[in-house]
Amino acid sequence: MSTKITVNSNGPLRIEGDFQIVDKNGEMYDLGGREIVSLCRCGHSKNLPFCDGSHKGQFEHEAVAFALPPKKA
Repeated sequence: MSTKITVNSNGPLRIEGDFQIVDKNGEMYDLGGREIVSLCRCGHSKNLPFCDGSHKGQFEHEAVAFALPPKKA
């Protein structure tokens, strides 16, 4: 299965499929065999970088897809 990232409105990034998550030093997080995780976007989680639901009522973003501007040369 390929990797799918879903940007949830007022919530986390949900990652599904075959993926690895590494820290700033390149060390891999132990995901305990999970094939789905949610990453915090609001900064309120006590389990960063993972979502713990703390965003409820604290974070607003309407997730609607759009095209990025052209890449800079």
